This record gives sequence, C-alpha cells and structure tokens, in this order.
Amino acid sequence: MRRVLHQIFPLVFVGFLPAATHAANEDALRAEAKKVFKENVAPFVNSYCIKCHGDRPKAGINLKSALKDPTSASAFQHWEKAVANVKIYDMPPEEDAKIPSVEERQQFLKWMEKLKYLAPRDPGPFIMRRLTRVELGNTLRDLYGVAPSITDSLPEEVIGEGFLNSISPMQSELFLGVANQVLKQIFAPDNQSATAIQKRLFEGHPNPRQVARSLARDAYRRPPTEAELDVLIDVYNLGLSNELGHSAALGFMLKAILVSPQFLFITPAGKVESKDKVVLLDNHQLAARLSYLLWSTPPDPELAALADKGELQQTDVLRKQAERLLADDRSQALFNGFGKQWLRLGEFDQQAFDPKLFPQMTPELRSSMMHEARLLFRDIVSENKKVIQFVGSDHTYLNESLAKIYRLNTPEVKGPEMRRIKLKDPNRGGILGMPVTLATTSFPNRTSPVRRGVWVLEQILGERVPPPPPDVPELDDQSHENAERLTLRQRTELHQRDPVCANCHKVLDPIGFGLENFDAIGRWRDKNAEGLPIDSSGTFPNGKSFSSPAEMKALLIEREADLARNLTERFMAYALGRQLEGYDEVVIDQLMEKIAKDDYRVRTIIIEVVSSYLFTHRSV
Repeated sequence: MRRVLHQIFPLVFVGFLPAATHAANEDALRAEAKKVFKENVAPFVNSYCIKCHGDRPKAGINLKSALKDPTSASAFQHWEKAVANVKIYDMPPEEDAKIPSVEERQQFLKWMEKLKYLAPRDPGPFIMRRLTRVELGNTLRDLYGVAPSITDSLPEEVIGEGFLNSISPMQSELFLGVANQVLKQIFAPDNQSATAIQKRLFEGHPNPRQVARSLARDAYRRPPTEAELDVLIDVYNLGLSNELGHSAALGFMLKAILVSPQFLFITPAGKVESKDKVVLLDNHQLAARLSYLLWSTPPDPELAALADKGELQQTDVLRKQAERLLADDRSQALFNGFGKQWLRLGEFDQQAFDPKLFPQMTPELRSSMMHEARLLFRDIVSENKKVIQFVGSDHTYLNESLAKIYRLNTPEVKGPEMRRIKLKDPNRGGILGMPVTLATTSFPNRTSPVRRGVWVLEQILGERVPPPPPDVPELDDQSHENAERLTLRQRTELHQRDPVCANCHKVLDPIGFGLENFDAIGRWRDKNAEGLPIDSSGTFPNGKSFSSPAEMKALLIEREADLARNLTERFMAYALGRQLEGYDEVVIDQLMEKIAKDDYRVRTIIIEVVSSYLFTHRSV
C-alpha cells in the first residue's frame, strides 16, 4: 500500500537479510497481516463502507470484491482509493448515521499499511511493450545511421506506468512508411556505389542466412532463433521470386525485420525451461530493459557482449553497467522519458496561454523553460546529489529570455545559451520555483492553486489525491453574488464551504496558495491582477504552516524521506512499465532502508531500482 502519512505512521522496514532470515521475516509479517485483515480491516469496512461500496459500488470503489481477494491488482486500486478518502475525512461522509472516530480512522490507516504483506513474493510478469517514438528513432539512428527525426510522422505517446503494447492498422502503415524511408537512406540509387551503411550491413557475409543472422541480432537485441531465420530467408526468397535482385531482396528482408514484433517491441525471453514460478530475466532482455530505461536506445557493444556471455545477471556486473550508462551523455534521455513524466511536463509544449496576457510565451521561451528543468535534472543525477536538491537547489540554468522571467539582470546571461546561475532568492531554486512547472500547473489566463496543490502533494510527496466529484464547476463558472469582487484565493476558498468539496480543498488549497506569488508563467509578483497583496500563507496536513514559497520549501525539505520514497516508487513503476501493487511495496521498503543509508542520493535510487528483485526477475 502506498504511503499513508509517513510523517505520522512509521514505515516497517524489512531490510536486506540472508535469504532464510528474509523469508522467515516475510512469513511472520504475512501471518500478522492476515490476522489484522480478518480482525480489524474487514470489520471496519463492513461497518462503515460496504453499504455504499458493495454490490453497487459508488465512485468505482468496490470493497466487497476487495475483501474477497485483497491482494489482486484491482483490489489494490480499490484499497488505495479508500485509504485516500478516509485519510482526508471524505469518507465515510459526515451525514452518515455511523461514522468512525478520529482514532478509528488512524487505526484503519495503520492496518492498511500491513496489507502489502498479504501479497505473495512475486515480481510480476515482464511487460511486453512497444518502443516509443523517441526510442524507435534512437534505435534506427544507432543501427542504421539515419536521423532520429525519421519517426516524426508517428504520434506522440504517453509512457511510464502502462506502456502501449498494441499496433493499430493505421500505425502499421506508419511503421511501414518509416521502414521504407530507412531503406531509401541506406541503399544507394541504381548504378551508384553502395553506401557505407549498405556495405557494413550486407557485405562480408558468405550467404543470405549469415546476413539475416547479423541483421536480426542487432534488431532483435538478442541472437535470433533458427525458426526466425527461416522466416527471414523465406522473405528473401520471396523477393527473388518477384524478380528482385540479390541486393534488393536483402533490403526486402531488412524491411520485414523493421516491421516485425521482435524489433518494434521489447519482449520477454522465449519459453522458459523451468518449473519455478519466478525466474531471473534473460541476459539479453535485461540488457534491453536497462539500456532503454537509461538511454532510450538499444544496448551498446559492451552491454550486448556481456549479455552474450551470460554475465549480466551477476549483480555486481549489472550495477557497474548501470553506473557506466549513467555516466554517459546518453543518459540525458532519462529526463525526456522519466523526468518529464514525473514532473507532468509532457503536455507543456502544447499548453495554451493567453497571448494578450502572456506575449512572452514564444516557442523559444517554452524550449528554454523545458531545457532548464532538463539541465537541473542532469546535474542532480550525474553528481549523485541528495534527492532533496530537486526542491532546495541553490542554482539553475538560464538564458537571456528566461532570465527576464526570473527578473534577473545578469550581465553574463546574454543570448540563447543556457548558463549555470547561482540563485540568491530563497523563493527560487528547485522544481517549485521553476517557470516550467509553475506554467504547467496554471490555466491559460491565470494561476490555479488547486492544480498546484495537487501537483505538490502527488508529484513531490507521493500522496494520493481523490479525484473531484462529478459536476463540480470551475472557479470561473461558480455562481456567487459577490464572486466578481473576490480574489482568486477567496473564490477558491468557496469550495471549502461546499460539503462535497470541503475535505479535499482544505488539504489542497493552502498548499497551492503557497505558490501564488508566482504568476501563470512563473514570474514573481507581490500583488494580483486586481492590485491586491498576495496572501501566500498556508498549512500542510500535518499542521505545519508557512507564509511564503521559501518557507513551504523548507517544510518540504524536512520531508526528505517522503520525497525519496515517492521518487523511488515512480521510477520503479516507470522501469517496470506498470503500476506498483502488493508485494512491490515490500520491495520498496527494503530499497528505502539501503537508500537512506546513502543519504537519499538520486543515482543510488536508480542503481538500487535496476538491481532490485522486481527489475531483474519475472514470474513465469
């Protein structure tokens, strides 16, 4: 179960112990969890929740099915929603005849922390997923020397917890079109000398089968099977039978490779010859999983050679390779994949802003805003800084246009080049005071305390925020006799008068207000659009108050362990391509103990994730 007010309720750490001791501990925790579930959780749910969340579940929360099978993937989602609503006193609703006391709620949250131990020791299946547009472009560049932009015709995709794993007929046509473009760039026109890539790929092999073996080894990221080679030779022969010459028939074979599932998907190993329910990942799949995670591209020769030798399953070898990949410039791809997703920046490029209010938001400024986040992310990872530097960094990267948003008149910052700048304003620094995140959490014409509050709670602290009830109007649509005379803060606080909205907004709004000194594109302001002073005071759910962005940042820095766990959970989910559930949380507990001993450093988080049980194993 994901974190439940860890600042109040301590985590149970299993730790890294010898296998026998580790298993014994898990057995003891599992036995205790069964007892707690039977004697405490089930009675609480039956007493306070099942009336509305039973046979005809409200809000999509079916606790009747969750009681029957508490460790299933669907049950985990139901429990997670239930915990989030109980924690903010949203459920059971106050108008119910029977509601739990404060002490009962806190006990329920404590009990739910033990639910993860009911899950069997299972790393989950290897998620077969399709290469993203960026990954495909990088792969074609590395294998065939074409520009990654060759995939620009493909649609954007959302990656992370749940990669896309299907191909529609329209996408098939697009992939075929990309394959045709690759071949056009590889092969020289008729009656001209072969290109360097053409010579490298097709010459020097004694027969077409050897060509097929070489092409497939690179494209499939593993040695091809004999059956797969037979298929490719059939394609080659089909080309010959249709009056293609030898060279063109080889190109036809390469086209078949480029549109094959073995190339377009990161697949699990073939049939596992084992009676075990859980096995280590195949060396080649482990190499591909690692390389696409950190570089968004296929394994390089060193990583591929280790996979061929069968050595990558050794923990020390895997960790050293992860360190090597992170030290390489290609690891900047980690921001474009994971970093943008974590910070919810994926739609920023298309986000609309009122051109009359914010004429500064040119494509160049948007690019600079995103690049600032990318460069800070790179610094923190490459220098293995503490995770809290994402919040408390004392420097950033600016160019001339971005310096104007910061209202800095720095002589050395001229032109479009990004330069590292030491920040003196305590309200700036880190992702909270960064224009790209502040703009992403705004509306086209104004700030949004609600969006910003949700963003801080979910993206930084890892708390789950229940979705708003249906049919709740936006602030601008609210009917209130004096709404036009109210400040944004006062209009936002109207939600707290509505019993349907009050509990969530009492948590969200005060955090969002803490960033109100920043306008919709991240510029500092002391007064709002109406000329009234900004009130940026607020309170966290734990009762700690602040009166400025700097003070709010200081309180977040105190919660370094929460930020580190959130980042670890999100990176693990991204690495696995699925949401975390059940036993995954037990593994996260184990990782956090080791990560804490190294002061919550970011590269340590990455290394521990890629060498973890979940990343290196799969269920059969």
